[in-house]
Amino acid sequence: MRLSERIGLAALHRIDPETAHGLALRALRAGLAPRGRADAWPRLAVTVAGLTLPNPVGLAAGFDKDAVALDALARSGFGFVELGGATPRPQPGNPRPRLFRLSRDRAVINRFGFNNAGAAVIAQRLARRPAGMVTGINLGANKDSTDRAADYARVLEICGPHVDFATVNVSSPNTERLRDLQGADALAALLEGVMAVRDGLPRRLPVFLKIAPDLDAAALADIVAVAAATRVDAIVATNTTLARPNLSDPQADQAGGLSGRPLFEPSTRILARLSALTEGRIPLIGVGGVEDGATAYAKIRAGASAVQLYSALIWGGLSLVGRICAELDALLERDGFASVAEAVGTGRDAWLDGDGLSAGA
Repeated sequence: MRLSERIGLAALHRIDPETAHGLALRALRAGLAPRGRADAWPRLAVTVAGLTLPNPVGLAAGFDKDAVALDALARSGFGFVELGGATPRPQPGNPRPRLFRLSRDRAVINRFGFNNAGAAVIAQRLARRPAGMVTGINLGANKDSTDRAADYARVLEICGPHVDFATVNVSSPNTERLRDLQGADALAALLEGVMAVRDGLPRRLPVFLKIAPDLDAAALADIVAVAAATRVDAIVATNTTLARPNLSDPQADQAGGLSGRPLFEPSTRILARLSALTEGRIPLIGVGGVEDGATAYAKIRAGASAVQLYSALIWGGLSLVGRICAELDALLERDGFASVAEAVGTGRDAWLDGDGLSAGA
């Protein structure tokens, strides 16, 4: 990490987290962020759900909710970028403060509540996105909607022509009763509506499903069955958690979804279970606690074809993307894998047997 980036991060950590996030986006737009080449490591190229990615390290939804920093993100080194979550109508989200930095735990708690500028504004910005950047939109529902399933289809209708993939987000813990949509019947109806819109778009768009980490075995099995029946192209595992595993920071009792380092183990165990349930039929994207090459590699060996991160940028800065790619490339070479695809799922059994920490070694 360059000295300028280290100084910038230290300054941001002295102010309110949401204000710091806004300033970080402004810095990106001003061209102050470090740049990276997404295709600098040929071994990392991978195809996921028909999308050709220069590397498997993606930006998770939530960092750039309103698609305001597309040019900078295109130069950041990410293999793919997910924007949003977007809702049909603009909404302010929950009252502030709603973002909490747990520095002792390298974690974040948020209760944003899908604050965004609305699908129409986001779509206008996406229409001008840089060429060559694999870009997705995270679909959400308005808090006061009387038909949340229809909201997802509406956002896809508006934004779909301008992106390469879309993610159905039924796993945010910050919109009341949203996670109820993960039930088999509700989820099937929602996905059927989304797929009907997808089938009417000018080109076929892969549709992903993002799930929560707080699911039992039966719920996971139901989700896999519904995903297969509705032709979901990939499952994103996982969103933030409502659990509070072994936290020490004074902010740990804040309400909202927890992300960052403490989410790594529970989210990776869910990923491994999904890998066993899907048996390779549905690609998986691993999210939760990715902060270096080792954690990215562990997700891949647990069953992920690609990974996403967000919280780790708070401590690692945007240059973290290139460091993760370089470390991941070295780990693949060390273990004799010629590609990411060769490593996918090779450490899954260790996570299923309860010895997950050795799965990425």
